[in-house]
This record gives sequence, structure tokens and C-alpha cells, in this order.
Amino acid sequence: MFQDDNSVITSLAQTWRNKPAKHQPCYEDPKHLKEVTDYLRTMPPLVFAGECDQLKGQIANAQKGEAFMLFGGDCAESFEHTTADRIGNKVRTILQMAVILTYGASVPVVKIGRMAGQYSKPRSSDTETIDGVTLPSYLGDSINGFDFTPESRLHDPERLTKAYLYSVSTLNLVRAFTRGGFADLRNVHKWNQGFVSNPAYERYENMASEINRAMKFVHASGIEGPELKQTQIYSSHEALVIPFEEALMRIDSRTRTPYFTSAHFLWIGERTRGIDDAHVEMFSHVRNPIGVKLGPTTNPDDVLRLIDKLNPDGEEGRLTFITRMGAGTIREAMPKIVEAAKKDGRPVTWVSDPMHGNTIKASNGIKTRRFNDIMDEIRGFFEVHEVLGTHPGGIHVELTGDDVTEILGGSEEILEDTLAERYESLVDPRLNHQQSLEVAYQIAEMLREFHL
Repeated sequence: MFQDDNSVITSLAQTWRNKPAKHQPCYEDPKHLKEVTDYLRTMPPLVFAGECDQLKGQIANAQKGEAFMLFGGDCAESFEHTTADRIGNKVRTILQMAVILTYGASVPVVKIGRMAGQYSKPRSSDTETIDGVTLPSYLGDSINGFDFTPESRLHDPERLTKAYLYSVSTLNLVRAFTRGGFADLRNVHKWNQGFVSNPAYERYENMASEINRAMKFVHASGIEGPELKQTQIYSSHEALVIPFEEALMRIDSRTRTPYFTSAHFLWIGERTRGIDDAHVEMFSHVRNPIGVKLGPTTNPDDVLRLIDKLNPDGEEGRLTFITRMGAGTIREAMPKIVEAAKKDGRPVTWVSDPMHGNTIKASNGIKTRRFNDIMDEIRGFFEVHEVLGTHPGGIHVELTGDDVTEILGGSEEILEDTLAERYESLVDPRLNHQQSLEVAYQIAEMLREFHL
């Protein structure tokens, strides 16, 4: 990166450094933080501007109903779980879901992983108390540790460097999987056969058989080409920790405009989307495709002000609104904001996050979600778009490729008394591999039902 690039970014940073920045780490030694971020500024980008532009074009297709977006991955990645097996399982799950959705919707699926950077999370409280001991809350591995000790819960700038290095490893492996034969459509479908052979999933057998016949036709026709054997999974995360994102901001040599290079797609959370806050200001200056989470209290004025700030010129594929309303609220809260954006006329993409508005605590105190609530919110999302004549652009779900027990229900019926058996999430509960495929099949049915 040229020295004048550093000067440009430093000048830009003054626009958000003077604004309120919520849910930021509290580092005891500012000098140490500066040493870490100065080092990160010298490191290669994790992604490139051209890749971000390519994704933006695909999102523009989703805005028009010509593609469907699938975000999937951990609530919060951990350094310990960044292993080849776990990454491979997540990639496999996303690829299988994409095949099911592609067949159901007859449109391309844009695959975006909550991977290679989802190492921080805002929390509802700055502290937590266990057995009379109060310590800082766990905010994700890029900020502090999960172990409940003073040393672990210290906000440590060195963890930002670790987050960068673990993201490099994850991206390398994802690229190897998606380019090296792992993503061959014929193999991806074969992985799905064990799922549909289970009697619990009998309702999905017809569609699985249709996909199987389509794959056999492709094979018998001798159709070959890289599009059958390779694919692209883009990276994304919530851009929460401002010093990290700022340190990985780069000036594109082609256009001389700034890009986040920590991921292809980044989003602002519901808790940090204040129009006069630092995150919104920072996002307004970069050229990546970006998203904003919108909760049930969002009003039409919020939406219009965000469009004015983040996509004033109405660039296609630039701005995605990710709704997280809750199953009991979405049909009432969502129409007014979709109508406002539709009337405004500048293009936005609508994506459903059916996870965060449906978090509950089981009777044993474990944080969980109900599978039926997740599906009901997705159905409500589709219903609103059908009534208003707009396009449901995709879904944003927290999932793992592993056989965990964190979400209640599904065809194999995870119950409250079995939640603790394989509950591995460090923050929020995730769909397991089987539940993720079931979500994909049900959405495929909705895509057919609503003719979208």
C-alpha cells in the first residue's frame, strides 16, 4: 500500500472517529493497540476489490428476483474451532443448501459464508456474574477469551492479529474446497442422499428425487465445465471492531476508492446502526456491498435515512437490509419499511435473518431457538414480499455443519432435555447440519409456492 493511500485512509477516518462508537473493546494500552493496527496495515488484504464488485453484481440480480442469497455460518467463530474438518463441514452444508435452493427457485444462489472473520459479537451487557464473581462479558475471540477468568476476559489487541491469521487460514481452505473438486455438483447431491433416506424427512423425498434425476441427466449428457465442478463462497462478517476494519481498509488501485478488505460483504448490526454513529459513517465511505440489520422497532424514516447515507445514488447491489423481526412481529413490522423503500425507488436487497428475533431460554436456562419459529419468520418474510410485489432476496442463518443440539425441534425433534448433550456454540444457538438442509427444502417449497 502506498504512503499516500495511508494518508487518504487516515483523513477519512477522522469522519468516524469523532462520532459515537458503540460496543467497542476497552483496551488498557492505546499504544499496544496502535502497534497491532500499524502491523495489520502492512499485511496483504484478505479479499480484493474486484471480488467485491463481482459480488455486488450478483446481489443486484437478487434485488430483481434473478438470484437468491444464502448467508450461513457460525454465530461467532472461535480460534479453537478453526479446523479443516469444521470448515469443510460448514462448506459442505452451504453447498448442499445452495443446490436445493437453486433447484427450488430455478435461479442462481449467491453463497456467502459467515466465515473468515466473524470473531466478535455485541452483547446485551458489558459484564456477567457467575457465583458472585463479575467479569467482562465474552465478546468474541478477536476481543477476549471465553474462559471465565480475569486473564481470559481482558480485552487484548493481540487477538486482532490472531483474527487476521485465522481468517487467512479459513479463506485459503474455503477457496481450496470450492475450486478443487469438493464443490462438484454431482458429489454435493450424493452427500444429501443420507438425509432424505431418513424417514423423518420423508416429505422432502419428491424434490430430492427430482434433483437426482436432474443430476443424472447432466451426467448422461456429458455436460462438463468448471461451472459444474467449481463455485464461489464469499466471506462476510459484522464489522463491529472499528480499529480492525480501519486497519484493513485499502484504496483500490483501479478506482482510487476505499474498500474493506477484511471480507467481501460486511454488515452493521441492529445495535450499531444509529444514523449519526461511527459505524454508519465508516460504511458510507467504502465501496463493498454492505448490509444493515433491521429489528422490529425500525421505522420508515430509519430506512430512508440509511439509504440516503449509505446508497444515495441508488447503486444496484450496494445496500442490503437484513430483517430480524421475530416470528410474531414480522408480518406487522416489516410491510411499512418495505413500502417506504419501494416508494423511494432506490434499489435495496431484502434478506431475512430468522434467527436473532426468535432467541429464547429453555426451562433449564439454556439459550435456544425453536425451529418452527425460524420457519414461521421466513414464511412471513415471503408473505410480505408477495403482497407488496417486491422480491425476497435471500436468508441469513446461523448454522454449523456439525451434529450439535442447539435448536429445538426439526423433523428429528431436538427436545429441551437433550439440548445440553452437544451444545457447543459460544454465544447463540445454531442450526445443525440436518436442520440446515431441512430449512433449505422448506424454503425451496416456498419459492415454488410464491412463484419467486
